[in-house]
Amino acid sequence: MPSGYDKEPFIAIRGRENEAWSGYAAIGRELAAAVERLGRNKTVVVLESYPGVRQNEITAGLRSALRPVLIAEAEEAAIAPEDADRKVERDLTEDRVFGYMSPFEIEEFYDPGRIAKLRETIESIREGVVLVVGFGASLIAAGDLRIYADLTRWEIQQRYRAGEIGSWRSAKRETDLLKLYKRGYFFEWRMADRLKKRVLVGSDYYLDTTVRDSPRMVTGAALLDGLAQASRRPFRLVPYFDPGVWGGTWLEQRIGLPKREHPYAWGFDGVPEENSLYFRYGSVRLELPAINLVFFRPIELLGEKVYARFGAEFPIRFDFLDTIGGQPLSLQVHPTTDYIRERFGMAYTQDESYYVLEAAPGAQVYLGLRENVVPEDMLADLEKAQEGGCTFPADKHVYAHPAKKHDHFLIPAGTVHCSSAGCMVLEISATPYIFTFKLWDWDRLGLDGRPRPVHLEHGSRVIRWDRTEEWVRAECVNAIEQVAEGPGWTEERTGLHELEFIETRRHWFSESVTHEQNGSVHMLNLVEGEEATVESPDETFEPFVVRYAETFIVPASVRSYTIRPSGPSEGREIGTIKAYVRA
Repeated sequence: MPSGYDKEPFIAIRGRENEAWSGYAAIGRELAAAVERLGRNKTVVVLESYPGVRQNEITAGLRSALRPVLIAEAEEAAIAPEDADRKVERDLTEDRVFGYMSPFEIEEFYDPGRIAKLRETIESIREGVVLVVGFGASLIAAGDLRIYADLTRWEIQQRYRAGEIGSWRSAKRETDLLKLYKRGYFFEWRMADRLKKRVLVGSDYYLDTTVRDSPRMVTGAALLDGLAQASRRPFRLVPYFDPGVWGGTWLEQRIGLPKREHPYAWGFDGVPEENSLYFRYGSVRLELPAINLVFFRPIELLGEKVYARFGAEFPIRFDFLDTIGGQPLSLQVHPTTDYIRERFGMAYTQDESYYVLEAAPGAQVYLGLRENVVPEDMLADLEKAQEGGCTFPADKHVYAHPAKKHDHFLIPAGTVHCSSAGCMVLEISATPYIFTFKLWDWDRLGLDGRPRPVHLEHGSRVIRWDRTEEWVRAECVNAIEQVAEGPGWTEERTGLHELEFIETRRHWFSESVTHEQNGSVHMLNLVEGEEATVESPDETFEPFVVRYAETFIVPASVRSYTIRPSGPSEGREIGTIKAYVRA
């Protein structure tokens, strides 16, 4: 039976309903009126954009309204694709998955002479509208009217998969999705985010271009006010779900997802770097990358201490891993902090945990190594399996613990692990989520028919060989202790491990329970019960309803809040798991 899980949660933005437009006709009329209000003979409209935005669609959609006498494409002033490839070659490496976090600024990919020539062309126009478009448009002209065109990270990936777009400024016609994503993750999106932080605040308008031929636009002031309103109330991200080779049936059945050729493996509803937000301005629903909230309201969202430690990054991630009726995850290990910093330029690593939402009979979690494991023998067996000569004897080397509903397995970096088939996992982890070193993938191919990348060389360098079953049982399996109680509620500490910076608390409650702010953003999931309502003791935000398995965020600016069973859960005991950054 599908739950009441809301797949399209939105935040209603108050007081800005008249500053939003939908469709090119309405948007064009507003921009033409804005040009008219400026009252100039010549108006330069700068449309800065994120890589992957459909620039041709935008110019075609706005042409009749703005009637530009010149359309200047910013990339005419960019360096040659071959030169761009050479610049980033070292950071991207030859690996299909991993690169080094790139420090580039966009100016490094534009030629000063070409910029000057394009500016001369623009300056030669004496009358009418000049439209400057593209990633880097703000380098060409300051503009009399400034628009920022954006799209979500997930939509970029969909355009990769459809073959619609490739890498920005690359001479290579890459078709390997992993390599396309890698270039985006390590280079393009980092550079684009740096530019966004500089120019979005000064933009007159914000243009959502996520849906083909269906743009939404708000004033820059309305966008920033929306971000401010979101930073003062609980909210959910827009979830998305993706098939995988080991996918199961739980997400499809419980969330109510459409059937796919390949079953759903992942569910993402708590990853601000990947997920989006829906802002509703009256009847207009705007979609924007959730990372924009992190960039432009970091202290209110994260808390002063968390911001001081991590900067404008959201350090906690919740996601779903579904192997019920599916296959095991790849046997894997995450890099130590020292290794991820030295090899990939990341400041912190992917410590994590598995919270079991549901488990089929016989389900288990591989976690840590067998007592008296011989590293050389295990690595030799992994090498043989990778060469295809034999199957890796996982049970010989890796400890497997039975898994049941509401178990919590703690996985500090360096610990070998994976879920078996039969588990529905809520993964609670630090955010650097692509840094998974697969050690073995159960002799299978990916959905593309190619072997999924195995990184045995990296993995062998970070495995903690001392983390064997005795240590795991004592340190990582259901390290649960009750820490507080009150009328109709109990609070338990469930982790994470003392080596990890994330703290988790589970509440069981049949009455309203109060949560106090502790200097960190809170991320929660309703792990038991059909419905709960989050409320403000001083009515600073409207009551917020959450349903089973929904992840939600409470910004650090919310000093206290209560959660109570509501609707069909009223009078019953329900449960939440909460994660935050330890002080």
